Amino acid sequence: MANVELRFLDEYCNHIYSTIKLSKEIGKDGSDVITISIKSKKDEDECIFINLDKSTAIRFAKTIRTEIAKIKDNE
Repeated sequence: MANVELRFLDEYCNHIYSTIKLSKEIGKDGSDVITISIKSKKDEDECIFINLDKSTAIRFAKTIRTEIAKIKDNE
């Protein structure tokens, strides 16, 4: 997996650019750990980190896709 960085306009921060970074690391037990970090340009000192094992990251991605599909279906 390549390290990925997404830039987007954050609706809750008056459309200031924010970033989401995805990276893969090796955990203490040798398993893959996916790290998601979310950072707003409004407050660069504040950053949210989410560390997931591979199976949880896959489930997380599927859940997000499902919830987005529900939003599109309701419009």
